[in-house]
Amino acid sequence: MNWKFWKSSGHKSKTREWIDALVFAVIAATIIRTFLIEAFTIPTPSMEKSLLVGDFLFVSKVNYGARTPMTPLSFPFAHQDLPIIGGKSYSEAIKLPYYRLPGFSKIKNDDIVVFNYPMEDDRPVDKQTHYIKRCIGIPGDTISVINGAVKLNSQQRALPEKGQFIYDVSTNGTGFNQRNLEKLNITEGGPGMAEGDYRLFMTGEAAQERAKLPNVRSVRKMSAPPGVYEDYIYPHHPAFPWNVDNFGPLYIPKAGDKIELNANNIILYKRCITKYEGNTLEEKDGKVYINGKPATTYTFQMDYFFMMGDNRHNSADSRFWGFVPDDHIVGKAVFIWMSWDSNAGFLNKIRWNRLFRLIHD
Repeated sequence: MNWKFWKSSGHKSKTREWIDALVFAVIAATIIRTFLIEAFTIPTPSMEKSLLVGDFLFVSKVNYGARTPMTPLSFPFAHQDLPIIGGKSYSEAIKLPYYRLPGFSKIKNDDIVVFNYPMEDDRPVDKQTHYIKRCIGIPGDTISVINGAVKLNSQQRALPEKGQFIYDVSTNGTGFNQRNLEKLNITEGGPGMAEGDYRLFMTGEAAQERAKLPNVRSVRKMSAPPGVYEDYIYPHHPAFPWNVDNFGPLYIPKAGDKIELNANNIILYKRCITKYEGNTLEEKDGKVYINGKPATTYTFQMDYFFMMGDNRHNSADSRFWGFVPDDHIVGKAVFIWMSWDSNAGFLNKIRWNRLFRLIHD
């Protein structure tokens, strides 16, 4: 039998060797970033000071189990848009169902997680924008925020060590210079409405240090009062007058949970039932219809999570858009390999003290 049909017929040219090497490298890199580990960059200050804008991270896909591609026809290494020429980097001609490989662990409270932003309904799940937040609540938890403090299953949770709030700082009118702010690593905020007043995003430690300055009259953490309805806060309904500092209680569903449907919890869970789990839901003549059939209960098909940024007053998170479904989870942030401060001088742009650091929950 002639086996030459699969063997090389002669010596490869240099061009052919380069092409073969490039194809192999692309395939290998694609497998690694899909199933093992992927690099991400922190673009916004929602996790300050735990993670900084300009931190370059490795995110593990194996901790929670790698998610197999749902939109497999895609340009290599491009998430949403084609480089240079623009336009979508993927085709929806083929769509695959959600499946997750076995992982080393489940998501735990306080894990720092990368996930697909769940409000981009115009994109496939695996092509939605990447977000990174701290997982505050896992399936089966009940979460509340009371005057800025998180309670989980009625137990108060400590703010992450480097978590921030916005503070109203009143001075005798002399104000602060930029060097003084940088010394305390205060990078957000600025002058308030009155002369000599400031609104600064700070850790509790930085707030205490600022209060010691001779020109400071008072330092007060800002907080929206209870019962003040903010329409941009989930579930965006006046029946739930919640805000960033006073939110919940809200139960986080887990797969297999069966709930009695009523006028209130339909407001809370309608998006889960429809957008995330693919059902139709209609309320008519005092009755609920799911997929056209009368329903008094609903059983959730997926686990859900509640994510928050450590920069509590500068983070668009689950307080704004609700739950993150299991099929949106990308991986766990594990390692900072590079950190770049674009606002620093040329010689100080690399944050040397953050290089090659493990990310601790």
